[in-house]
Amino acid sequence: MDTKKNSWLMLSLLFLGLSVNNHLSLGADTISANEYITAHQTIVSANGNFVLGFFKPGNASKYYIGIWNSMSKFPTQQTIVWVANRDNAVFDRSSSVLRISDGNLVLLFNDIQIPVWSTNLNSTTSSHVEAVLLDEGNLVLRDGSTSSKYLWQSFDHPTHTWLPGSKLGFNKITNENQRLISWKNEEDPAPGLFSLELQPNTSSYIILWNRSIQYWTSGAWDGKIFSLVPEMRANYIYNFSYVNNTNESYFTYSLYNPSIISRFVMDVSGQIKQLAWLNTTNQWNLFWSQPKTQCEVSPFCGAFGSCNGKSLPSCSCLRGFVQKSQSDWSLSDFSGGCMRRTALQCENTSLTNRQPDRFFPMPSMALSVQPQSVGVGNAAECESICLNNCSCTAYAYEINHCSIWVGDLLNLQQLTGDDPNGRTLYLKLAASEFPSKKNYKWIIVGAVVGSVAGVAVLRVAVLLGLLVAVILRRRNRAVGTGEIVEGSLVAFGYRDLRNATKNFSDKLGGGGFGSVFKGTLSDSTLIAVKKLESISQGEKQFRAEVRTIGTVNHVNLIRLRGFCSQGTRKLLVYEYMSNGSLESHLFHEKFLDWKTRYQIAIGTARGLAYLHEKCRECIIHCDIKPENILLDAYLCPKVADFGLAKLVGREFSRVLTTMRGTRGYLAPEWISGMPITAKADVYSYGMMLFEFVSGRRNSEAYTDGKTNFFPTGAASLIAEGGDVLSLLDPRLEGNADIEELTSVCKVACWCIQDDDTNRPPMGQVVQMLEGVLDVNLAPIPNSLQVLFADNQEHIDFYTESQSSQSS
Repeated sequence: MDTKKNSWLMLSLLFLGLSVNNHLSLGADTISANEYITAHQTIVSANGNFVLGFFKPGNASKYYIGIWNSMSKFPTQQTIVWVANRDNAVFDRSSSVLRISDGNLVLLFNDIQIPVWSTNLNSTTSSHVEAVLLDEGNLVLRDGSTSSKYLWQSFDHPTHTWLPGSKLGFNKITNENQRLISWKNEEDPAPGLFSLELQPNTSSYIILWNRSIQYWTSGAWDGKIFSLVPEMRANYIYNFSYVNNTNESYFTYSLYNPSIISRFVMDVSGQIKQLAWLNTTNQWNLFWSQPKTQCEVSPFCGAFGSCNGKSLPSCSCLRGFVQKSQSDWSLSDFSGGCMRRTALQCENTSLTNRQPDRFFPMPSMALSVQPQSVGVGNAAECESICLNNCSCTAYAYEINHCSIWVGDLLNLQQLTGDDPNGRTLYLKLAASEFPSKKNYKWIIVGAVVGSVAGVAVLRVAVLLGLLVAVILRRRNRAVGTGEIVEGSLVAFGYRDLRNATKNFSDKLGGGGFGSVFKGTLSDSTLIAVKKLESISQGEKQFRAEVRTIGTVNHVNLIRLRGFCSQGTRKLLVYEYMSNGSLESHLFHEKFLDWKTRYQIAIGTARGLAYLHEKCRECIIHCDIKPENILLDAYLCPKVADFGLAKLVGREFSRVLTTMRGTRGYLAPEWISGMPITAKADVYSYGMMLFEFVSGRRNSEAYTDGKTNFFPTGAASLIAEGGDVLSLLDPRLEGNADIEELTSVCKVACWCIQDDDTNRPPMGQVVQMLEGVLDVNLAPIPNSLQVLFADNQEHIDFYTESQSSQSS
């Protein structure tokens, strides 16, 4: 038998052995050390009550490992009661496996098995560890089938559901709370804004918004009921028990009638709910909820949203405001609130024909919390104070008492007209949100004509007047400057920007598509104005930047304030970044300590993760490099320069015909012509991480003409377990956290894998850098192995190919 046939035989036997060892029998409730589940495989508890496996919530494109009630007993719906990787979804369940590894239950992603989630126990040498799904809905890890001691159990790590028999309490040793945390929305099990937790000193439960603001409490436990839940006395079906010892304090509960199937849920509505299953209707029946009304949840409708308990949905935007995210609202996530449709006059310095802001009365309102009290003599003075303060958004006046609100309005509630608690709120709006005087004139003319010609003519005249008024208003919007367009962006006039930049005299920098100038608006706000100089390419970039960055909002993304488009003049107006670009700090005279570099690396990763995973469409930046990471006054990083960005769907990749990017940061697929995904940004980010470590460009020429490619040496040293401090920027003099430094190097090696499917998504990169996910040793990419021999010809070929393909 020749060598090739012998190799194929051995490979076939290997796969045969794997298939035998890893086979999971149908209906099993256990994952043993030599088994795993993937794709459509599940395990089912002994009596068929619960199922564990991969699931996809609603229409989402992400997959999670979770536990749900058996569909054989709950045929009408899949009820998820626990989620393992709620912080870290996988996009392809066929390449993900859940298995026992090193004494832990671990979710691994793709062929190189990147860890996504783990039980995180100290490793054990036992080969008998197994995971079992119990009939109570508890997933346990134990050492062998005869062991009654659990090494780990899901009941100790609840997500949004509290099942009978489990406990919810406080660990006095670690000072950790077991919280029920709502899903972000109906299709995203990531931790949401609402949580239920125990206050150990008072034996009461509280519900918090954003883990900080309390808006409900159960009251203290008196041995039988919670003091503020008196309904527990009458026909209550639950039996609560309270345990308080030196190690922990917690509640657990059971049902007096064990045939009843029930669960507690911290709902996306911000309410804690008790539900019981009704076999007669095959659906969950709401038994009890708190707070009793949706509008008591704080702040359920977000900024500038109003709650009305008598309407569905409960939330609506105030007059002059629109939803920040229509897609989130459609999934019952109103937390993003609303934003102004038209900027206030005091905020919009480019208006030429300025009309003062006005106030819109809103009667019968339960007012926003935490107003500022102002001493005034009458209502007119109260109005004047709010009008002259640009930050003031509303006021209320009653019996010589003036209240003003600065910034976002939260917790507004629309009451009925006869509610004695209702007050009138005066909301500040731009003048354009009210009918103009010209419009009124047309209506008056119509009314006069109508009075002479009769009722029929009156109706026609009024309709014509309204029609002309609408046309005039649209015309005024078209020719005016300073209008809010594209969401919340300001359309500046060219003359205003020329004045703001002192005729474009203070240049901050420039690139292939134009120059950036420092400017100051009339309210002293500093701005950065990007003047596009190439008409053909600039127009294309102009549209891309406005369309892309104008629709996203994140602390680690540059804020586009507005733009100018007058003939061939195309300008973009950004918030001003006082500390310039990351490039000036890494490679030039400025200096960043290790702690600051590490935080900038994490912040940049968060910004990219938002673009890739949180926007309605995946946004690929296409040009990640230090020059495009800007730093504000506090050295908070902002991903900038979206002229090359592309919007792509989440379910497919694209072959982009025009090469994009910069030499030294281009992913291999740009050069090979393979389809481009968000993993191209991951590669560029990985290359940039190496520069965070070294403080120099990855390809640096020495005086003898040779080129040193830093990622090659770094990957080699990491693989050999060498001294990572030797990789550090000499200016840091060895002052760096070794664990953080090692993590950065390992993450960088993962990010620059040749095959884009082997690179982690940016969401996982964030978790690796934050220490949530362990970072294993990455294989050295083939493109770097070629350079290991310090072959100058190969290095030159690599750098030249990057240069020739970059734009």
